Amino acid sequence: MRPIGGDVTPTGGSIVVRGALTTTAAAFAMASALLLTACGGGDDSPSDDINGSGNSSRTPTAAESSATPGVKRPVITLPSSFQLTFEQWTSSDPVEQAVLNDGKEELRAGYAAITANDPDSGAIAFYDTEGVRRQTKQWVKSYTDKDLTVVGKLPAFDPKIVMAGNGKGAALTYCTDETDAKTRNRKTGTVEGNPAGTDPYVRYSLSLVKNEQGVWQNSSVRGERGKCSR
Repeated sequence: MRPIGGDVTPTGGSIVVRGALTTTAAAFAMASALLLTACGGGDDSPSDDINGSGNSSRTPTAAESSATPGVKRPVITLPSSFQLTFEQWTSSDPVEQAVLNDGKEELRAGYAAITANDPDSGAIAFYDTEGVRRQTKQWVKSYTDKDLTVVGKLPAFDPKIVMAGNGKGAALTYCTDETDAKTRNRKTGTVEGNPAGTDPYVRYSLSLVKNEQGVWQNSSVRGERGKCSR
């Protein structure tokens, strides 16, 4: 579900994998190599909040509770109808934990934009570099342009991090399980999952860079279906 459901834009209920399909191991290795020269980027001002989840209550996220002092992060909420969960996204290393926290919030921002029908989400601008925001917006619009939102459950698990030697970049991979993730048409209420025979597991490879505010922003993302298991 970073897109749920396949490598095509959803015409009904299937979820679309964000980013071109690549060989994940090669993409991760390349991202790690590129990190040797990575530097912080992005100077866009964030929106204060994103109205993405109806009236559901919320508690501060890990990213907010461990945020860089003085950085005002967007408030991201998701509706109870869509449960995006993160399994074992913890590290004893505080720098790695900061990467995990911001990687988590970037994913939450994208799905909150879908559920809020808001492709121009300020939270996306906060957690994505300028170069990747258009890609994220197009992914969100692949749902919203067709009056689709997301429902069900989407666990994200098995995160792995490789840090750049200069401390300004990181490569992050994680997996998602789309078994119980679906789309719902806002007008008709029709709920659909992935097409029969679709492998529900997708592995994502991200490159992140640390900006001047100390936020780890997503600078690239690629996904490959069928490269994860439980």
